[in-house]
Amino acid sequence: MGHSQTHGGMAMDHRTHGMPSHTVNPLLRPSQVVRHARTEYGSSTDMRVDMPRTNLDDPGIGLRNNGRRVLTLADLKSVTGVLDDRRAPSREIELHLTGNMERYSWSFDGLEFGKSTPVFLRHNERVRIILQNDTMMTHPMHLHGMWSDLETDQGELRVRRHTIPVQPAQRISFLTTPHDLGRWAWHCHLLFHMDAGMFREVVVA
Repeated sequence: MGHSQTHGGMAMDHRTHGMPSHTVNPLLRPSQVVRHARTEYGSSTDMRVDMPRTNLDDPGIGLRNNGRRVLTLADLKSVTGVLDDRRAPSREIELHLTGNMERYSWSFDGLEFGKSTPVFLRHNERVRIILQNDTMMTHPMHLHGMWSDLETDQGELRVRRHTIPVQPAQRISFLTTPHDLGRWAWHCHLLFHMDAGMFREVVVA
């Protein structure tokens, strides 16, 4: 038996009325589309990664397949109750860790500190940050003033961290909720990288 009904000489189909929408929130999983900023195409950047890896189970250069059990980010999981903000992110911010080995300059999106503008976050928003390492060195990234809730490439929350190491050619994402207003530092924890320009200001307003 059909569900169409004639109304004013036109057939109206009611089969889809009241059915739930199958639209999936695109922010449930981190974006896999690599977006290089225009500022990456300059003398401060000597390489760009177009096909990064997103796995968390790699121990890193010099630690792979050496016969030892090495702790990786995939092994870490916060105890129940720590990851207390289960909201989906309202937006996504992608930043690339960049550098030039010959010049020994380090930066975000090809811009050293002093040439960059602050990253603006809204107070209490849930936001995803994607960090992609376009360099040949691991950078342990530290965002002051808020926690970094590391997630898998499928959007599964794993562990709360204050510093997240990003390996060469790796793309990592985390969620954060800025509870405290003010100006915050965001930098590589290798201080000579920070001093050479891999430093950014974050403003929570």
